[in-house]
Amino acid sequence: MRDQEFIAAFENCSLRAEDFHHADHVRMAFLYLARFPILEAIQRFSLALGRFATAIGKPNLYHETITWAFLFLIRERSVEQTSRQGGRQPSWDEFAAENPDLLNRKSNAILKDYYFEETLTSELASKVFILPNRSLAAQEEKKGR
Repeated sequence: MRDQEFIAAFENCSLRAEDFHHADHVRMAFLYLARFPILEAIQRFSLALGRFATAIGKPNLYHETITWAFLFLIRERSVEQTSRQGGRQPSWDEFAAENPDLLNRKSNAILKDYYFEETLTSELASKVFILPNRSLAAQEEKKGR
């Protein structure tokens, strides 16, 4: 599905839940970040994702900390990739090829580099964005690197 059709189906909630997997969430976030400044992208994407979750009968599925954390990671990597490409923003396919860890559903494990498990599973984290509370430096030190 082309980007504009994909966005429209997501926003009008006509996209089927079984056709919207983790990698599709990441693609949608990437598309919002490519079209809007970061704060506007966060607001628009979060609202649309909440509407979509409600439309598919799972209003409690939306998790703000996970959503925002992925948006920030996607933004960081996209900006870095754009810089390496001489200012040209990567296409979705280019971005996806360089960031397979973001596309793997089990890669919520990537958030474990930034958050303690009990933080991500908390009710508060599902409702409001919690700043990362795990030190990467401490993790590297613990691993003996």
